[in-house]
Amino acid sequence: MRDRHAPLYGFVIGGSMLVPGVSGGSMAILLGIYDRLLSAVGSFRARPRENARFLALFCAGALAGMVLVARPLLALVELFPRPTLYFFLGVVAGSLPLLVRTARLTRLSWKTVLFPLAGLAVLWALSLLPPGFAAGGGVSFWKLLLAGAAAAVALVLPGISVSYLFLLLGMYDTVMAAIAALDFALLVPLGVGGVLGIVLTARLLERLLTAHPQASYLTIFGFVLGSIAEVFPGLPSGWELVVCAATALAGAAAVRLLSRYAGA
Repeated sequence: MRDRHAPLYGFVIGGSMLVPGVSGGSMAILLGIYDRLLSAVGSFRARPRENARFLALFCAGALAGMVLVARPLLALVELFPRPTLYFFLGVVAGSLPLLVRTARLTRLSWKTVLFPLAGLAVLWALSLLPPGFAAGGGVSFWKLLLAGAAAAVALVLPGISVSYLFLLLGMYDTVMAAIAALDFALLVPLGVGGVLGIVLTARLLERLLTAHPQASYLTIFGFVLGSIAEVFPGLPSGWELVVCAATALAGAAAVRLLSRYAGA
């Protein structure tokens, strides 16, 4: 993939991943850059100059997306929750066939059931935790570091929402306010934790995808499938029924367009 596309992909991922239920990893898969991101981080020293350039361009785009798009997008979620979330529901659902192709399934076996169920089980266990269950003790450097590392895991793993983990940690409002105000006293420890979390998680995932590609992608399929329940805002009624159907179809169509653009 050409590095000149990295800022655009970063912009799309950064702008959307703070919406509750939307995973940065899932967006990276449908854009066709998931493996490239993992290799750039996990095997950085293999091609340091090329990987540094790619990551710098990607991170610049992601930061721009978070600053410029995240707030208007979150405002849309507040003003028109169901139509907006149905758009992302279409995005998530539309990425499932891409994952099936990536896993290169040739026949049904116990793996095609067990590994997606394992991914679903992880998402189900997370859903049982109440928002703010790890809150308390105020905001500290170490808590921000932990929140950044947790967010990094969610960013790398498709189907796990960064914003949802922030909600579990009781840090969602704090992080959103810090981004809006560019409060670097809070953003720096978050970023340090994020970098550490991304490096460790990316190295582990890169090894798993190399050694066990089909099992890894089937588990990721379970993560993404489970995230649909997290995004689902309830059944619409009245005029919202038509609007939500239209926005869901638009989300699925957007996935197809992005996948074609990315050559996925």
